[in-house]
Amino acid sequence: MIFDVLTRAWHSPEQLGFELAEGIRSGARRPGGLDGTIGAHTRAIDCIGCALVHGFKSQALSAVIPHEFVADIVGRQPHRLAGIAGIDPMSPSWSDDLDHAKELGLVGVNISPSAQGFHPTHSTAMRFYDRCANENLPIFVARPGIFTPAMILEYDRPAPWDEVARSFPTLKIVLSEIGSPWIDETIALLSKHSGIYADTSAIASQSWRLYTSLLQAHEVGVLDKIFFASGFPFGSPAAAVEAIYSLNSYALGTNLPSIPRAALRLIVERNPITTLGMKAPLLIGVSSAGGFNSAGISPTPMPTDRADFGASQSPYRR
Repeated sequence: MIFDVLTRAWHSPEQLGFELAEGIRSGARRPGGLDGTIGAHTRAIDCIGCALVHGFKSQALSAVIPHEFVADIVGRQPHRLAGIAGIDPMSPSWSDDLDHAKELGLVGVNISPSAQGFHPTHSTAMRFYDRCANENLPIFVARPGIFTPAMILEYDRPAPWDEVARSFPTLKIVLSEIGSPWIDETIALLSKHSGIYADTSAIASQSWRLYTSLLQAHEVGVLDKIFFASGFPFGSPAAAVEAIYSLNSYALGTNLPSIPRAALRLIVERNPITTLGMKAPLLIGVSSAGGFNSAGISPTPMPTDRADFGASQSPYRR
């Protein structure tokens, strides 16, 4: 079964703030534009088994996709979906926001340092991480799809999460886009810290970058710490799955190395609920085996033997 760890939905792009909405409207090249409505989300995830639905909040961008909106989407398909609360650690109400998210059954939090205007090791943010660690809430570090001039790019660097992981060794952290454009830093963090993971959102639509990133993770021995993510509506789950299973086409007829197909399948089928210890009762028992689908995606059945999963192990891996 396929698990998509990062999808979003909204009533309108304006929920992401005026600047992001303008960027989405001007940059959407799909017929009819970029559709992030609930109906479009429901149709897009029809080809996968389970998905996480992320909210978003940024005081700096005057943006909010409310907890209630995320909980409503999850409530329509509770056996397939789980909700991730968008929380701004720089908001004076972050603690109350976290309480409310838990009351609504949301099982993790989404933050975006570049869009929320804070360095990952800001003292207030560290207090926020402390509470998340104590309450077993994983943190997803994800940009809301695109860059805008107001976003602070340096705050997206993965390296500062080394200090966070050292300070809170039980905290689970998922870095979206494998930390792009700093993929090397992310790979190092995956090797160093047991609680840091990454996902394929955004770069799933950039096939060469996806190939080189996953190949590097495979060679370092951390491919088992990467989750599948489409980043819908900025990416299609169906297209993202196809991109991963097609990666080895780059190696055909060349001396380029390939990635074991069994390893690629384990990325697509990795269960974030159990791996991250999330409290989503309806999804905890969902098997990571088995097929899917009404959208025509059907990976070739293959053994789940992990013997060929990691070619070489990182000297940094604990």
